[in-house]
Amino acid sequence: MTTKQDELVFLPLGGVGEIGMNAALYGFGPEKGRKWIMVDCGMGFAGEEAMPGVDLMFPDLSFIEERRKDLLGIFITHAHEDHIGAISELWPRLKVPVYATRFAKNLLETRRLGEPGAPKVELREVKPGKRVTVGPFELDFVPVSHSIPESNAIAIRTAAGLVVHTGDWKIDPTPVAGSVTSPEAFRALGDEGILALVCDSTNVVREGFSPSEAEVAQTMRKLIAEAPHRVAVTTFASNVARIRAVAEAAQACGREVIAVGRAMDRVIDVARECGYLDGLPDFRRSDSWKSLPREKVVALLTGSQGEPRAALARVSRRDHPDIQLAGGDRVIFSSRAIPGNERDVGAIINDLIEQGVEVITDRTELVHVSGHPRRDEMVEMYAWTRPGTAIPVHGEALHLDEHARFARAQGVQNVVKARNGSLVRLAPGKPEVISHVKAGRLFKDGNVLIDDKDRAIPERRKLAQAGLVSVAIAIDEDGVVLGEPAIDIIGLPNRGRTGEPLIEAVVDAVTDTLAGMSKGKLKDSEGVEKTVDRAVRTAVNEAWGKKPACHVQVVEV
Repeated sequence: MTTKQDELVFLPLGGVGEIGMNAALYGFGPEKGRKWIMVDCGMGFAGEEAMPGVDLMFPDLSFIEERRKDLLGIFITHAHEDHIGAISELWPRLKVPVYATRFAKNLLETRRLGEPGAPKVELREVKPGKRVTVGPFELDFVPVSHSIPESNAIAIRTAAGLVVHTGDWKIDPTPVAGSVTSPEAFRALGDEGILALVCDSTNVVREGFSPSEAEVAQTMRKLIAEAPHRVAVTTFASNVARIRAVAEAAQACGREVIAVGRAMDRVIDVARECGYLDGLPDFRRSDSWKSLPREKVVALLTGSQGEPRAALARVSRRDHPDIQLAGGDRVIFSSRAIPGNERDVGAIINDLIEQGVEVITDRTELVHVSGHPRRDEMVEMYAWTRPGTAIPVHGEALHLDEHARFARAQGVQNVVKARNGSLVRLAPGKPEVISHVKAGRLFKDGNVLIDDKDRAIPERRKLAQAGLVSVAIAIDEDGVVLGEPAIDIIGLPNRGRTGEPLIEAVVDAVTDTLAGMSKGKLKDSEGVEKTVDRAVRTAVNEAWGKKPACHVQVVEV
């Protein structure tokens, strides 16, 4: 039973207006006593240029941290890092049960929760088709096709209505590993009456249907069978269907499979535990590479996104301890570069080509397919579900805007354009954004988390652009400068535009500034620091054309 005060709300804290860091809240009840569930808790990857020194980003969950006594659980749609990768870092702030299928649970335990110092997360295994009830919510995991096994949409039922959160999905009748997206299951939900469909937007700008994993498997079989020498395949470590396809292709032509990379090893172990690699022989260790004939081996390598410490990058630099390639060997990129990674991937490809290695990508062969739906697949989903409201998620602004137009073209009466922090009332009344809450990003900097207001990142950007000048000055209590100031320049060119050494320009600026100050002013340490800072930055700008960061310290003696 609902009361006049009961509301059903949707609140994304990550993954809406961006790719990655997926975290969505659903709340039910009166405003002051609302109970919440979270769907997914993922991370994103920071670019070195935009975020120097930072590898990982997480959604800011401070809104629900303040209400954690009312948070009933975290429900995982699937085991990709942009959906589970923040759990080990952020779960201690929430401390609620995490519900996931066996594959996601095992991979989470192996990949994130097996690290030293990881929290003891309360994980509860969910079987698709079995309903989970927590507080006022009833949740069904509905299997869908995606590029990792055991992916699910989640049907969320409350007294105010049914919401379907699709997660990541596609239509693939032959997925090689994992589930198919069942028209009957979604039609049944549509017949029940869907208040809102919260749906993946990633490939809404692409026409047609996504090719099947089975088509990729056929291509891999051909390319591996035809290769005259060694074959190395790089793909997302989590793509069990691709791993199986490579292994079956190798088996068909009498080749051994060697798996290389910790992430690959972890996924393979979990996939075997869950039965997704049944019927295939165990893979060999990387130290077997040199002992096997060139025409009898296939390597599965991590590093499809150009990660500098991953196996493929090390092979391309010729510094991997076990795996080396030679002219005539073949490398297959069974992946597509995520936006922002193109330069790193391109550098690896160029290094391999310079060594005489043949490189095959999805530009010339069907060696990769997306795990997200194109427009014709989305037409099917909307026809099955017939929602009263569409809320586009999982995409950048371009994808969300195009999805909104697409949903209206499918006859959906109400489309809500949400962003991270948008509090959407789904019921009662017309679904709409009713307010905005704090939403942002946290950055993993070394072993600490910092928020997007921390000064460290913008200061590092500035240092990367214009370097640093460091000045230390000793002044006694009478305002007398003692000795010569200690001056160093870091990250500046040796000489300015006229050929003058930049260090001399800095020394002259400091010396002239101090000489021009009275003893009274020299007694004011803070004033000296500000005056010298301005003089140094001005002098360097005149000589170089850039203003560096400047650190001036006055030591009072």
